[in-house]
Amino acid sequence: MSPHLPPPSAAGIRAAYAAIDPVFLNTPFWSHPAADAALSLPLAVKVEGLNPTRAFKGRGTDWFLAGLAPSDQLLVSASAGNFGQGLAYAARARSRRVILFAATTANPLKIEAMRRLGAEVRLEGHDFDAAKAAARTFAEQQDGLFIEDGAHPRIAEGAGTMALEMTRARLEFDTVLVPLGNGALLTGIGAWLKAERPGVRVIGIVAAAAPAMRLSWEAGHPITTANAATIADGIAVRAPVPYALACMPATVDAVWEVSEASLRAAMRFCHEYYGLVVEPAGAAGVAAALEHKGRLAGHRLATILCGSNLSETQRRDFLRDPG
Repeated sequence: MSPHLPPPSAAGIRAAYAAIDPVFLNTPFWSHPAADAALSLPLAVKVEGLNPTRAFKGRGTDWFLAGLAPSDQLLVSASAGNFGQGLAYAARARSRRVILFAATTANPLKIEAMRRLGAEVRLEGHDFDAAKAAARTFAEQQDGLFIEDGAHPRIAEGAGTMALEMTRARLEFDTVLVPLGNGALLTGIGAWLKAERPGVRVIGIVAAAAPAMRLSWEAGHPITTANAATIADGIAVRAPVPYALACMPATVDAVWEVSEASLRAAMRFCHEYYGLVVEPAGAAGVAAALEHKGRLAGHRLATILCGSNLSETQRRDFLRDPG
């Protein structure tokens, strides 16, 4: 962990909850008897697609920008789409200029959404991590502030407000399955639960086709992979964020993988039982409940459906007959 940055904290999450734009807060958290029967497991879902960006990222970006002093300094970041939308939304509210870098293969609907929210979007690199490298270089050249998803406590604390809301609800859970990309969601959720509900097991979920975060967690240091060829663009990470990895030992109990088939099945499951269209990364926790049912027997589960921004390709995949 950077010596200049503390880990996310329960106190920071409480402060974030009191300050974040209410449009992102107090989202539904519920279970469905038919879904639980189909899983043979009780599963409570936190629905994070019901806001202007259709993803949870606005919590962390709003809290992060709230901590910056007023300035005309250019904001620069890279995004697969949802973090960029959250950053653009928060920057527009503060009249800050933001330039976002995305891969040439990024979801075009997410790119257009970032632009609608006022960001300038530049397409560089074949994947998210290549776009991030271009963004970092550009920020250095332009004396801009480079904002990296997963690399600051306030971004994680914003995400952690979901766990605060979950523990204030009436639904009980002892295991939470959290999609794991750059790590802010997982470490924020874990920071709150380890402080307030230490008996709850926190499990990060990666795509087997994008295993960098699992490999790095198990090795204890960042491991970069050659590719991250998963349909779940929101967790398609090749190069882990060192800060997030440094925070994980205190906030995470395990990291599991799910297959591409399980991600597709989870998207269909969310539609059939919850009536929701959920993007692949957002359905990763449900995919884990489907794929690892035996390991989870006897547990009361919770997960975060953390986004609902699908590309046309993902929509076609979502609608494909599993048979």
